[in-house]
Amino acid sequence: MKNIADIRTDYTKYSIDEFGLKPNPLDQFKVWFNHAVKTNVSEVNAMVLSTVSSQGIPSGRVLLLKGVENGGFTFFTNYNSSKGTDLAENPNACLTIFWPELEQQIRVTGIVSKIDENLSDTYFQSRPRGSQISAIASTQSSKLKHRDELTNEVVRLENLFENKEIPKPANWGGYVLCPTSVEFWQGRSSRLHDRFLYEDIDGTWQISRLAP
Repeated sequence: MKNIADIRTDYTKYSIDEFGLKPNPLDQFKVWFNHAVKTNVSEVNAMVLSTVSSQGIPSGRVLLLKGVENGGFTFFTNYNSSKGTDLAENPNACLTIFWPELEQQIRVTGIVSKIDENLSDTYFQSRPRGSQISAIASTQSSKLKHRDELTNEVVRLENLFENKEIPKPANWGGYVLCPTSVEFWQGRSSRLHDRFLYEDIDGTWQISRLAP
């Protein structure tokens, strides 16, 4: 096995400075995201959602960003999942996005709340039918004795809703993370990375350069 400590990459593709940054971090995110889409970054909307339980236990998992509007970052999940339980107990959370092709990372910290139910209904109906079925079939984060429990439930639901519209389950929907801080990180050679932090200070975004 290769020595893990010897694995490293020197980042040389891009640089950023304060003069090219948008005043609002959501606008700056859209600039970076659109560039990532145009350069065909793999899994461009994949992100790590980090939550903390009421007992102070952190947890992170990869999921998909589904929108940047209404002052925040939107995603969808089962309200009864481990992340849903964490967010009900502690709405403070962090999103982390890393695009290795661009040597860029974005970290968003803020407060999470549920979005309007009508918006969740609209998005649910836009999903592929298989994804709709799985949202109902899966008691997300609960323990299964065997995979057959899940696949049998999928078959039952497919028969139940054959040629019918599938309703959104009550325990599934969207959240929005409204940021209090956002950091844009650009890899640079010799670990002298560019880092810029947006902080919401009394309703005004202030930008600071951070040491790498």
